[in-house]
Amino acid sequence: MHSQPGTPSTAPAPTDAVAHNGHRLSAKKFALHFAEMVVAMAVGMVVLHPVWMFVLDALGAAALMHNPYTGALIMATNMTVAMSAWMKFRGHRWRPIAEMGAAMYVPFLVLFVPLTLELIDTGTLMLWGHLLMLPAMAAAMLLRPHDYAHC
Repeated sequence: MHSQPGTPSTAPAPTDAVAHNGHRLSAKKFALHFAEMVVAMAVGMVVLHPVWMFVLDALGAAALMHNPYTGALIMATNMTVAMSAWMKFRGHRWRPIAEMGAAMYVPFLVLFVPLTLELIDTGTLMLWGHLLMLPAMAAAMLLRPHDYAHC
């Protein structure tokens, strides 16, 4: 819809909050929440990796960390645990937490196919698995913007 000169536009500016079910959604809060979850994921990788190493070494299964398939899934688990804890702390329901958890695993699961076919190597798996998590997280957030933009 085009506005006439002198007539105010009805479209909100890109930085304005948008109303959704009576709540005002903030792009800044949405972006901040995204950043908080990325930080939580990084904390999970740093804090939980030594725990896995200790437990797997004690079980004589340390090689699982060096296997690209199990190593990627363990890393996704570390990120998911920390991010899920942060989301629960922020008051999220279990469904969005599960959807965001899926965003951690799906990129790796998809990339396991070209890895198995030897079309990519382990470094590419790790690089693209982590990079693809970001749009997967954004997609999960955009499914329920009201859950993320007013926390």
